[in-house]
Amino acid sequence: MSTEPPAGDLSAELLELGHNLKMAAKTVWESEESRRLQQELKQGLAALETGLREAASDETRQRVRDETHEFSQRVRSGQIETQLRTDLLQALRTVNAELKKATKPTDVPADKA
Repeated sequence: MSTEPPAGDLSAELLELGHNLKMAAKTVWESEESRRLQQELKQGLAALETGLREAASDETRQRVRDETHEFSQRVRSGQIETQLRTDLLQALRTVNAELKKATKPTDVPADKA
């Protein structure tokens, strides 16, 4: 009688782990905290733009306004979200690769007899 769990149980657990990781990442991204951070960024950028408008020269002010507007557009268009997702995906791939390395069977020396 074997004491090892059936291979299907391990596969099912790994699939569940993957699903749970996906749901956790989605929950964090869609959380109130994330929305609050996005709102704070928008407000901060608007305040920065207002302050710079009052203090900077016309040329500098226009450049900063353009850059601020561009960043705001990137936030609204999802470009920031896309980059975050790309970075998260890369991090998960790295973790998976390291887990594969850590669990790879090591070679047993032939001299052990």
